[in-house]
Amino acid sequence: MATNTSNGTTKQPPMPSPLRFSKFFQSNMRILVTGGAGFIGSHLVDKLMENEKNEVIVADNFFTGSKDNLKKWIGHPRFELIRHDVTEQLLVEVDQIYHLACPASPIFYKYNPVKTIKTNVIGTLNMLGLAKRVGARILLTSTSEVYGDPLVHPQPESYWGNVNPIGVRSCYDEGKRVAETLMFDYHRQHGIEIRIARIFNTYGPRMNIDDGRVVSNFIAQALRDEPLTVQLPGTQTRSFCYVSDMVDGLIRLMEGENTGPINIGNPGEFTMIELAENVKELINPAVEIKMVENTPDDPRQRKPDITKAKELLGWEPKVKLRDGLPLMEKDFRERLGVPKKN
Repeated sequence: MATNTSNGTTKQPPMPSPLRFSKFFQSNMRILVTGGAGFIGSHLVDKLMENEKNEVIVADNFFTGSKDNLKKWIGHPRFELIRHDVTEQLLVEVDQIYHLACPASPIFYKYNPVKTIKTNVIGTLNMLGLAKRVGARILLTSTSEVYGDPLVHPQPESYWGNVNPIGVRSCYDEGKRVAETLMFDYHRQHGIEIRIARIFNTYGPRMNIDDGRVVSNFIAQALRDEPLTVQLPGTQTRSFCYVSDMVDGLIRLMEGENTGPINIGNPGEFTMIELAENVKELINPAVEIKMVENTPDDPRQRKPDITKAKELLGWEPKVKLRDGLPLMEKDFRERLGVPKKN
């Protein structure tokens, strides 16, 4: 799809590999997934590998991802795993790039904020450079954090956000905002086919158990018979999307004709107290709920307006929180070695 440049001329997207236009042999779709050993990335790989016409290359530095998440594909003829940091240049021939690489949990991105912003900025620049060279379509997983602590509720894509540029979370929030800017600049200047997903809180199997995110925290605490620690005031809200719904949304966005940004998340809104009570009831009714101090810049409300996703992608989440939590509990029990009590 051609784009109009600032001087009014039409910029054609770079040409993909000549294999795309072969008359006699339809080659496979070659797909790069950065951060593909991570939580959402590995579920995306599972879904992409179900299609026999896809060849999947994963690039991951295993900072927060794990080879274990991809163990069923290692050795498969249509799958390749590269230990690679996206802040370094990567030379591969691909048709599509899903750019997920970035620590996405406060514990990890605050541990090394400079690395986080490098991943967001230099990593995205490198992936856009690759997309330009090989004529690939590129999808960036941006985040609801680009809205900061929103003053508009729920958040539509047209909202510019309310973000602290010098806070402890800024490496992630502002890093993703710059990544979105880069995507659109490459699109306008070079005709790159881009897709931007703003993903909201996601949960499910393979989340890092101690990653500091609220759903994994509560489930791990309930399984260890520890109190569920709710940060004050407890009335702050989040919306939780099950990972299979998220992956479906990302693939629909990549395959569709809209650049985005498009919010992908579950508009069902829960306070932290309500989430804790759900986890307690479903997993361990004996645990207590304990209020603790909050972290700086913690958004008070987070709920996606998914009108665009519904209209443009025909997408909305299907899995309810009460159905998704037990699936995650089963995975955490296996990894923590905590059998279910009869």
